[in-house]
Amino acid sequence: MSSNPSADAGSPQALRARYGPRYRWWLLLSVMMGTVAALMSSTVINVAIPDLSRHFGLGQDAAQWVSSGFMAASVMAMLTTPWLLARWGFRRTYAVAMALLAAGGVFGGLADRYAWVLAARLAEGLAAGAVQPIPAIIIMRAFEPHEQGRASGVFGMGVVLAPALGPSLGGMLADHGGWRSLFFLVVPFAALSWALARRFVPTTAPGGMPARARLALDGLGLGLAGSATLALLLGLSALHAGPPKRAAALLGLAALLVVAFVAWQQRRARLGHPQPLLSLDVFAQRAFAAGSMVSLIYGAALFGSTYLFPVYLQLGLGWPASSVGALLLPAGLALALTIAAVGRLADRLPPYRLVATGLALLTLSFVAFALAPATAPLALLAAWAVLGRLGLGLVLPSLNLGAMRGLSAHQLPHGSSAIGVLRMLGGAIGVSLSGVFLQWRLAAHGVASTDPLPAAERAARLAAFADTFWLLAGICALALLSAWGLRTRPEPSSSGKRAVPLRHSN
Repeated sequence: MSSNPSADAGSPQALRARYGPRYRWWLLLSVMMGTVAALMSSTVINVAIPDLSRHFGLGQDAAQWVSSGFMAASVMAMLTTPWLLARWGFRRTYAVAMALLAAGGVFGGLADRYAWVLAARLAEGLAAGAVQPIPAIIIMRAFEPHEQGRASGVFGMGVVLAPALGPSLGGMLADHGGWRSLFFLVVPFAALSWALARRFVPTTAPGGMPARARLALDGLGLGLAGSATLALLLGLSALHAGPPKRAAALLGLAALLVVAFVAWQQRRARLGHPQPLLSLDVFAQRAFAAGSMVSLIYGAALFGSTYLFPVYLQLGLGWPASSVGALLLPAGLALALTIAAVGRLADRLPPYRLVATGLALLTLSFVAFALAPATAPLALLAAWAVLGRLGLGLVLPSLNLGAMRGLSAHQLPHGSSAIGVLRMLGGAIGVSLSGVFLQWRLAAHGVASTDPLPAAERAARLAAFADTFWLLAGICALALLSAWGLRTRPEPSSSGKRAVPLRHSN
């Protein structure tokens, strides 16, 4: 590749000259479609877990690995995104990831063995993890600071429609086309994103530099991070079904591996290696460190509630699955519309105010469900669900902006990757913690299992669910405290090291 990125036909400068001022929006659309495909692959398949269990004769623990395996692969890939971008550049990284995602969808839909289904999910997880940190980098580099909130709003509105509509669409497809149709669903979205990426995504690496084809990967660091993630997921799974000593040993091993990973990254930084797997200096920025903590805790509350809410409606209130989907759809649409509106506010208001307000609304929603009587009308429950999604709509466009505006150009990939990994790990912890806590409270209230029970025992079930909603409210309140750390405003860089928008020529 040419040493002068401006001379490259795939450079940001050349692409903007070719497509005009609207190029940045075409670029945003390209990465948005890929993220929609990635999120759809991560959420829609959960609807098919019971069908997969029956088809392959699996236990619940084995069937859950279609989700857990996807999550582990995504975390691994997120950590490699900065290296991939530096070695391959934006376009090749995105195009390869979309090709892998489409291949995973086809392979999974045609698979006749569970091992092949799991392999397809791992491929989809790798692809989804690699692309998810990229949009935040694009928004921070392609748009002026006063446009970044609007761009985040447009991007977020499109992206949240995938998990909002995914369960309803997935349920219909699973009923009529079986679990295989859910794998095939992601293919056209991935193919469209691949085509857009080949046209609009720049070929350069972050910072407008040429890709470095011989850049080595930190294999030991990746092995430590992958082993820590696997030990964490196995430990969380053991909390459900395994002996307590086994769960404690696995979680302890995960903690030791995280410490070893951090120590190894610090050693590589001292030795001056050009491309660390994760640049720890991003956490020296107070706003980024606070945003990372918010992302971890917020991920636990968000994914924990995503798990708990349908279970509460079906097992606590006895509603059929079709009614659950119909009730959650307005909340998902409210989330999409809120993000679109909040994007413009994020250009004018300090991000920490929006994040704190959103977390407060989400906490209030959990408290409302904890206090809900058994006779609460459906409309009231729907309104509380919408309230929580309004809070999410305030958080999502603002968190990355508040955390990453102070990072320099070479730190953006590492910052985006770190926030994505922490949110994903927080989600894994939140889902497992919600499940374990719910089982404990059900037993404490005299309910033997989470299977549907007679109406006479509804009060005991609802009390257990109320306790779990209080837990999520407490977790969300912790994130609210951490959000105040986003108040730190980055100082303008006099050395020119701050992120330079893509449209500028160097």
